[in-house]
Amino acid sequence: MVFQQRLNKARACMREQQVDALLLSVGADLPYFCGYEAMALERLTMLVVPFDGAAKLIVPRLEADRVVERPGLFDLQVWDETDDPIAIVGSLVGAANKVAVGDHTWAGFLVDLLKVLPKAQFCRASEITSPLRSIKDAAEVEALGAAAAAADKVAVDLRAGNISLVGRSEAEVSVELANRLLAEGHQRVNFAIVAAGANAASPHHEPGQRIIGANEIVLCDFGGTMEDAHGVGYCSDITRCVHLGEPPAELVEAYEVLHEAQATQVGAAVVGQRCEEVDRVGRQMITDAGYGDYFIHRTGHGIGTEAHEHPYIVEGNSEVLQSGHAFSIEPGIYMPGRWGMRLEDIVVAAEEGPSNLSTTDHRLAILGT
Repeated sequence: MVFQQRLNKARACMREQQVDALLLSVGADLPYFCGYEAMALERLTMLVVPFDGAAKLIVPRLEADRVVERPGLFDLQVWDETDDPIAIVGSLVGAANKVAVGDHTWAGFLVDLLKVLPKAQFCRASEITSPLRSIKDAAEVEALGAAAAAADKVAVDLRAGNISLVGRSEAEVSVELANRLLAEGHQRVNFAIVAAGANAASPHHEPGQRIIGANEIVLCDFGGTMEDAHGVGYCSDITRCVHLGEPPAELVEAYEVLHEAQATQVGAAVVGQRCEEVDRVGRQMITDAGYGDYFIHRTGHGIGTEAHEHPYIVEGNSEVLQSGHAFSIEPGIYMPGRWGMRLEDIVVAAEEGPSNLSTTDHRLAILGT
């Protein structure tokens, strides 16, 4: 019933945009609308949703056993190694004038589709799917909350000193964070950034063999995917910083600015507020404190079945927050060659006000060495 309701909404959007067929391959759209997540293979998997008529899920035979069939939602059509799946999709789409293709569809498949559908106008499927996926219903918010709560447990242990840091490599700590996420119920780890000292000034630092030492900051940003009751994965994402030993006054001052700015942005994320305004209020505070040049990325990104999706909390995005929008609030301050810090929560816009799903203490944790 959930998937059928989602496809019905997609078809309503197709009608408004005069789209004749929706083609979904790898990526988060496919499991969101039919409950099946395709492997990123050179063999084509594609859900073909015509404006009228039954949807068909085209899968290679060796993947067919992974599909949970859902009669009434889609018909399963299996293709063999000697078949041409592009030709199969082309025959199903037929004389469609406008076709929406999943944004994560491999470029090679799209090039081949252009050949078999030379008269069709192609557009991004996200023009249909993103507005639907960005508004979470109560069950989706619950799924995001469960994923956030699991990540919070790992963050609590990090702040409490229950995860050994000094003398270990960033990579070793990253593996432990990942394993703890899995132990707390995640099916998949999407990332586990561990950045110590000057490495923390690189927002997407890749954990390596650098040994964590005393008297330095350690930034940990981690998240994964946890399945809901329908087998659809929803993501977690949290960032917390700890300092090993007594931090210098400058770092404490910067963190207090970051902490206050992040809390202000969370409070500003109310229904009816523009995304860019949420970015501005915290960015201005960081700028006024003299750190504006060191806040080098947007404030946040939407989250759901993907770790990054709409809406984006960034200057230039005038989209208005609606009830059910879920997104990160994660300002940062990065001093090249010295240190970096970021503070991240997952927030849901609701009629009664912003709901912060990340409850772990937001203060800078100071741990003995």
